[in-house]
Amino acid sequence: MTLRLLKGFTLAVDHTRIPVCSSTQRLLAFLALQDMPRSRAYVAGILWPDVTSSRASANLRSSLWRAARTGHPIIDASARELALSGDIAVDLHEAVADAHRLLDTSRPCDDILTMQTLSNLSADLLPEWPENDWMLIEQEQYHQLRLYALEAMTERLTSAQRYGEAVAAGLAAVRTEPLRESAHRVLIKAHLAAGNRGAALRQYEQCRRILREELGLEPSSALRALVPVPGTGHGEPSRLQPSSTA
Repeated sequence: MTLRLLKGFTLAVDHTRIPVCSSTQRLLAFLALQDMPRSRAYVAGILWPDVTSSRASANLRSSLWRAARTGHPIIDASARELALSGDIAVDLHEAVADAHRLLDTSRPCDDILTMQTLSNLSADLLPEWPENDWMLIEQEQYHQLRLYALEAMTERLTSAQRYGEAVAAGLAAVRTEPLRESAHRVLIKAHLAAGNRGAALRQYEQCRRILREELGLEPSSALRALVPVPGTGHGEPSRLQPSSTA
């Protein structure tokens, strides 16, 4: 079985989607985000914080009953604790593991410099779900992790001279957070390493425009030094040089 939480919720067996009601979706998503079994009382209190404990417990029992009605063992339930079934592969778990590998500069990770990794890291965690405290924290945590991982992936691909893929990863980082200068920086470095000075300059100008319009800021001196532009005292565009990604 597979559980997809990136882009949206999908539970499937052998590529066949299993219908799941909204309350059970929330329960499965919550359990998938836990690193250990949780007590029934804890789960009920987090998922239904605005009702009495007895009502929350009743809601939990209803969701568990509906989960059992799917005909698949999707939740490991004991008298006291709940956990997602160990037979379910969760796309978020794979993406988080890949992100940490990309960020660990002491480890090679050529095997995950793939379009599938890029696709996973380009997607947010359940972006269309209603706001609630526990989900907002998890969403922001993964959002920040994947941003750093996309930047690291861009740098690794640039170092491997896989410039087209490096640019794709850099663009994904910029799309995710247009105001993030470090995302623009790794993308500019990829363009420069590929010898595309015009593309590097265009990306710099885009970064400068966005920072000015949205924040009233100028690019940092480090970014200005990376991409000399006319009128800044840092030389002409024709002098753009590839920058080391080490």
